[in-house]
Amino acid sequence: MRPNGSSIGNEMATRRQGNKPWLAGAASELALLTTAEMYRADAGAIAGGIPGRHLMEAAGRAVAEQVLLRFAARPVLALCGPGSNGGDGFIAARQLAEAGWPVRVALLGARDKLSGDAAWAAGTWTGPVEPLEPGALVGAELAIDAVFGAGLDRPVAGAARATIEALAARAMPVVAVDVPSGVAGDSGAVLGAAAPARLTVTFFRKKPGHLLLPGRNLCGETIVADIGIPPAVLDAIAPATAENGPALWRALLPEPKATDHKYTRGHVVVVAGEMTGAARLAALGAARIGAGMVTLLAAAEAMPMLASLPAAIIVAPRPKAAALGEWLRARKAAAVLIGPGLGRGNEARALLNACLASGLPAVLDADALAGLADGAKGLGLGRKAGLILTPHEGEFLRLFGAGEGSRLARARAAAADSGTVIVAKAFDTVIAAPDGRAAVNANAPPWLATAGTGDVLAGLILGLAGQRMPPFAAAAAAAWLHGMRAAERGRNLIADDMVNAALTLQMPATT
Repeated sequence: MRPNGSSIGNEMATRRQGNKPWLAGAASELALLTTAEMYRADAGAIAGGIPGRHLMEAAGRAVAEQVLLRFAARPVLALCGPGSNGGDGFIAARQLAEAGWPVRVALLGARDKLSGDAAWAAGTWTGPVEPLEPGALVGAELAIDAVFGAGLDRPVAGAARATIEALAARAMPVVAVDVPSGVAGDSGAVLGAAAPARLTVTFFRKKPGHLLLPGRNLCGETIVADIGIPPAVLDAIAPATAENGPALWRALLPEPKATDHKYTRGHVVVVAGEMTGAARLAALGAARIGAGMVTLLAAAEAMPMLASLPAAIIVAPRPKAAALGEWLRARKAAAVLIGPGLGRGNEARALLNACLASGLPAVLDADALAGLADGAKGLGLGRKAGLILTPHEGEFLRLFGAGEGSRLARARAAAADSGTVIVAKAFDTVIAAPDGRAAVNANAPPWLATAGTGDVLAGLILGLAGQRMPPFAAAAAAAWLHGMRAAERGRNLIADDMVNAALTLQMPATT
């Protein structure tokens, strides 16, 4: 994605979190750049006096250094495309050959048709160049995949596809340059074919496709190499997307003060139905994340099933829907969660409407999402207090339809359309705000896919929202802490493990 020269224009308004730019300081390291934004970053570096050839040399060297660091010497085949990604591959091949490794290069297209920095990079390679075709893989024991970069926008075809498919079928390590060829950098989608990499080396910042499925599963370990692009170029780009991590929200996490009491720490309320297991997990999650007081409102017939909850969780009979708003006001509720175990009858829908009418920060999960009979369009627009919706894929489709584009694009559109923070739950969970900010969560292990873990997540979000953490930050922090705790607990995790006394959530001490 390195152009030969351009200027950065069309500056975006900097998104802000409080009085600070959202992706300032340490948070800027978490920025995810679209292919267009990466082009602008390259162009900004070139406009600032860094030649494109220097960027290409640094990129190819970074790839070679990672190969030398991780593998013993062996026959290498560099698969190069006709663009800047292929130029990086030529540089990496030269660097490995200079280190004494046996290296061959296969090129898609004719060498004399290359232009710009890619032609220059090919000129630094003094060995032969073979046609890029499946037969070139014979004899190789490691492949450098530099055919196509993150900017690919059409399906791979012809000799390139045949070679990539043959590469995917071979049991040999692949080191991908930027992204595995065939993976779209903006979406993670596979355009025709892609070979899984053991390692992907990208430059300056990750791209959304490194974290979104299926690209995330094809990249292997992803390394971000510094190739000399100044971080200051991000000021003009103002990225809207980031990898979720503490640097995004650490400064906004609630810190208990000596003057605090249970109401300043936030009285949060879980509105439950007859099925109490989900609501129990949510209430415990809210308590473990630091809420000052947690009340679980349940149907009268369900009260006996809640006797085993810790005494710190207040269990109370659930008021009728018509009286719920007054109950919340009288008890100084700071935030409310409705949905886990709620049920789907008329009373459940009336309770949902009462929670929405209360004006409190609210988390809508599970059955509450099913209760949005008219969908979520405009649901949070005009509200002073934020709404956070936590749909899994099926719920998302029912509320917002299939939409267009990647999970990231669809979540961002849903947040803007509904005026709510969307937590689109999956292995590649996306948290999106109505103002366009979005974070992709990448620390959750696959064993989180068990019953009840989503209820814990809803409770964590509730607990942070009740402590006056802004909705987007509360959702992002909860998703990351949820993934961290699950990863620490291990693959035999059940939802109860995430909220029991031995596994209290510890806040990160640094960014």
